[in-house]
Amino acid sequence: MASRKGVVCERYIWPNYTEIYPGRVIDKGSLTKPIDGPVAKYVNRRLSTAITMFILERGIPVTPNQVSLISFLISVASALGFTLGVPALGGILAQVSSVVDGVDGELARARKMESRTGAFIDSMLDRYADVLIVASASVLSLGRFPEPWGLVIAVLAISGTLMVSYLHARSQYDLGVHPAVVGPLPSIASRDVRIFLVMVGGVLEHAVSGALAYSLVALALASHLYAAFKFVQVAALAIRGCPDRE
Repeated sequence: MASRKGVVCERYIWPNYTEIYPGRVIDKGSLTKPIDGPVAKYVNRRLSTAITMFILERGIPVTPNQVSLISFLISVASALGFTLGVPALGGILAQVSSVVDGVDGELARARKMESRTGAFIDSMLDRYADVLIVASASVLSLGRFPEPWGLVIAVLAISGTLMVSYLHARSQYDLGVHPAVVGPLPSIASRDVRIFLVMVGGVLEHAVSGALAYSLVALALASHLYAAFKFVQVAALAIRGCPDRE
């Protein structure tokens, strides 16, 4: 198998999505990603594909970039919910934004509107949304731990979130490989999982004091463990190449 420039191993290349032509019956399976995390696969995609199909079937003239912006604005509302001391609202809106974030890509694939510009816009808005959500939830939770542990956990949660995203971006750009498909470690800290943890913590906070703070601890641990292990696995793959490549 011939190797493309910058690609470590052909079998790890991000698969090409099925092209969907005008007039062709759209299969929901063709709207998903092969590297979806567990929450996206079993929860978010069930909702986002329903929204996407609704848009397609009714010919609603919304673009993927507009959906990306809508998802970001919902994230801003989520951050406001946490800032105003209503963690359940903040958590639920964070999860809604995560679901809507899947619609832009699905819509782009279905309407053959995929572009590097759209991917760039979506990625940047997602990073700002991540920081807003995790930072606002952290501020609300600072008092749950004695100083300076509240601040330490906040820094670890935010940095872990960014490190996972940076790992994915650099691995794909520099090596042509997505960490999610390398090694045995599952996607324990993909964006869908991180946002879901914040949602669960926010909702439970009203019944269990400190739930949001401990969800951030889980987010920080999962993110840094995932980033460290995947860094080692991807680097090892890059160094040794692909031994079974023909």
